[in-house]
Amino acid sequence: MTTLGPVQLVTFGFGPDATFEGRVLEELATLERSGQIRVLDVLFLRKATDGDVETLDYRSEGMGETLAALLGLGLGSGPAEAAGAQESAVAGADGSGATQFGFTPDDLKTLSEELLPGTAAGFLLLEHLWAKKLLEAVRETGGRPLAEGFLTAEALAPVEAELRAATGSTDGPADSL
Repeated sequence: MTTLGPVQLVTFGFGPDATFEGRVLEELATLERSGQIRVLDVLFLRKATDGDVETLDYRSEGMGETLAALLGLGLGSGPAEAAGAQESAVAGADGSGATQFGFTPDDLKTLSEELLPGTAAGFLLLEHLWAKKLLEAVRETGGRPLAEGFLTAEALAPVEAELRAATGSTDGPADSL
């Protein structure tokens, strides 16, 4: 049986003057070709000025269905099944009974509902192929992930000098996000 590597949901917000020229999808394709990630699903939503939420063209048949189902948008073929699978993954599917960190279907729905008119959000569900063996090693030695997350440039600002010194980089966190 093939196991999945760590799966992450990343949500990006875009202001009213954002341009969707395909650059984000190009970068995802580059990362996928390099074997670092596998894109499981992508969904772009935009809230029109009249308040209606619309999906944006993501140029791939079937893409967006899983995330749309989780958001309750009815675009997917099996919203109840997808939502049930997500809930079990989030609520301790490893049998430990412990609550896992992550987005719930309700969190996703809230994010989509809170979009301001004229803004957009991109939802990306991806598998971290680069971390698959690391996760297997942690699990095989009796461990399990407790938390994860990207830190924003603002969160890293207090330790920016230390990070630059540790990496020997002149580019800091503020330059990377």
